[in-house]
Formats: sequence, C-alpha cells, structure tokens
Amino acid sequence: MKKMMMAMALFLTITGSAFANNTEEVNPKVIKAFKSTFMSVSNVSWTIGADYYKASFTYNNKNVFAYYSSEGKFMGLSRFMSTTELPLMLQTGYKKKYADYWVTDLFELANSEGTTYYMTLENAEEVIVVKASPDTDWTTFKKDKKD
Repeated sequence: MKKMMMAMALFLTITGSAFANNTEEVNPKVIKAFKSTFMSVSNVSWTIGADYYKASFTYNNKNVFAYYSSEGKFMGLSRFMSTTELPLMLQTGYKKKYADYWVTDLFELANSEGTTYYMTLENAEEVIVVKASPDTDWTTFKKDKKD
C-alpha cells in the first residue's frame, strides 16, 4: 500500500495536479513537519494531491520533492538526476544491460524503506521503465511498445 501511494505520488509529480502557490492552502501540520526537517531550503512551492502534499524546493542546488500525507506524515523524497550521479555499479549495469536504449528520464526515490532509482529507457520499438536500489541490479518495472 505504501509503495503504491508513493508510485501514485510520483506519477502525479510528472503529470501534474492542483497547485497551491501559498502555504495558506496547505495543512498546517504539513507545513510544520516540512519546516522541522528542511530548515534552510529555498524556492518552496506546494502541490496538493488527492491525499498527499508535495513540496518542490531547492536543496544543495538541486530540485527536490518532498511528499507528505494529509496528516503531515513524511512519505519520501524524490529528485531528478543524471546517470553520472548513479552509484557506480548501477551505471555500469545499465550501460551493459541496456546498451541499445537511450535514457529519457531518471529519478531517485528515498523513503523509510530505502533508496530506489527509476530510469526510463527508449529505443525505436519500445519504452521501458527499470528500477534498482544501490545493492540490486536493474529490473523491469514497466514495458510498453511504441506505436
């Protein structure tokens, strides 16, 4: 259930939802939880989903997204990244296993269960999404044929 909620939140990150440009529309519990964890961040904006809040902000010169439940419980963090930022074993693993594909998207998801990387790869025939953690190899998460 927790993984499904996070996957849905990540899907909504990409496809978008209702935006809250000021904190007056965000549950005060969520604001308090966010501020207690991320004290020195900049450019914070909020997105309100059906049953979650997403804070988009800059942290260490990177765009980061923090997810909270409607009750203010921290759900996880995500950030887009380049392949050069992957752990070395994952870099060499995807280059070897998916040599005939190009990378179109890559993000890191970190929560209480650990860190997972999701990479979208394409070639002329298909689009695949693969996932891995720092101590596992890439596995297929989703696969679609191109039209």
